[in-house]
Amino acid sequence: MATALVWFKRDLRIHDHAPLAAAAAFERVLAVYVIEPAWLASPEFDPQHLEFALGCLVELRAGLAARGLPLAVRVGEVRAVFDELQREAGFDHLLSHEETGPGWSYARDRAVADWCRARGVAWDEFPQHGVVRRLLRRTGWAARWQQRMDTAEHPIPAAFRGATVALADLPTLADLSLAPHGRSLQPAGERAGLAVLDSFLAERGGPYRRAISSPLTAESGSSRLSPYLAFGALSLRRAHQASAAEIRCRRAGDAADRAFAYGLAGFSSRLRWHCHFMQKLESEPEIEFRNFSRAHDGLREPHFDRARFDAWCAGQTGYPMVDACMLQLRATGWLNFRMRAMLVSFAAYHLWLHWREPGLFLARQFLDFEAGIHWSQMQMQSGTTGINTLRVYSPTKQALDHDPEGVYIRRWIPALARVPLGYLARPWTMPVEIQRAAGCMIGRDYPAPVVDEATSVKAAKNALYGLRRQTAAREEAAAIVDKHGSRKSGLPNTTPGQPAQRTRPPRGVDTDGVQRELFDF
Repeated sequence: MATALVWFKRDLRIHDHAPLAAAAAFERVLAVYVIEPAWLASPEFDPQHLEFALGCLVELRAGLAARGLPLAVRVGEVRAVFDELQREAGFDHLLSHEETGPGWSYARDRAVADWCRARGVAWDEFPQHGVVRRLLRRTGWAARWQQRMDTAEHPIPAAFRGATVALADLPTLADLSLAPHGRSLQPAGERAGLAVLDSFLAERGGPYRRAISSPLTAESGSSRLSPYLAFGALSLRRAHQASAAEIRCRRAGDAADRAFAYGLAGFSSRLRWHCHFMQKLESEPEIEFRNFSRAHDGLREPHFDRARFDAWCAGQTGYPMVDACMLQLRATGWLNFRMRAMLVSFAAYHLWLHWREPGLFLARQFLDFEAGIHWSQMQMQSGTTGINTLRVYSPTKQALDHDPEGVYIRRWIPALARVPLGYLARPWTMPVEIQRAAGCMIGRDYPAPVVDEATSVKAAKNALYGLRRQTAAREEAAAIVDKHGSRKSGLPNTTPGQPAQRTRPPRGVDTDGVQRELFDF
């Protein structure tokens, strides 16, 4: 009797789920989600990640049970859990999605492959999105992405012939000796993800291109789908196809509908960049730990300043926009992309910190941590890819552009509540008498700047541009473009000096100040 085990990982949904669709053909089926000690001990893990996963599992377990499929949730090393399930129910097929994750998950998958070979279990892995396993060349990658995303969703089986397996209540954070994370998170689960997608496409998506730049407007103006995509509570194909259908419908409508479609098209393009960045980690797993460009090795590492790093983590740098963004992120687990990029830029250029430790800290703060996107972006925003334009964000300019009335800064930094607007982006320039009147003495109530912006940025640019002029660095950059560059994949080019493709807005749509970053949900 052929028995299949469906192994859930970062695919916590029922709709468009290839392993579930394949499992319907088996005589007996069981399913498992494993809470792995290696995950809980990993440096990028935070209890908020597990709480969101558990919220997804509550709904998933109920949905599978209604179809006759038991979902076991076990704590332990995966191979040991599989041995338990072999003794309880027996299975000869393992069905799962491919995963592009951190180094510990890559090592785990290799160990599982060995386990399957040793026990005669056939392991079938299915693609979950546009990342291509064992990809040799990037040429034509975008066409393959499009083909996958345009394919019909996998059907939801009406019923399974479930095997008998012991089921226990889902553990809590306390059961696993994990402290409360103290954040206010988005609702977890497949239904919540689909509802957020529906509200974005029907109501919130029109001003997307403009709204995503400011932390004030991005809270509702961005899609807010990133945690659902990261945990697989929503399939990327569903997001792509639903967006494409809404765009087609609105483009056939009146001027307001066409303007709305233009906003949605900006979001739709970023779904491609999602997989483009994940493909980098899939093709070169080492970029989680080392520089894309080895010519940059040793540039920042010997100069890591722990005091600067600690001030950045605490939101105590003395630069209000940086600190407000960090405080929001620590409180909510979310921040819009431009402000994420500013945090990394500030750490990399102003503070001259190597990207690895800031990246681990941010991974713990982001509810939507996705390893492939995260480490690619950490290096891109830090200037260590060797091929991308150096993006240096001025915290003062970002405050003036995206919080012109000071609403955001005052919300997250109460010490600056009474500082006059003209000084709010640069409070260290206040005369002492104004500091007293505002109840904010710099160095006592709010920190003085941890570095001088002009001096630190000039030194960083001199070091990086000087390195890029070296022959070895230029030769290495050419090889990096060949392996990872967007041009060969079929996506719009992002190589410095080459024009990127742009979507023309409909007549009458104002594009001043539109965010033009590569990736943002």
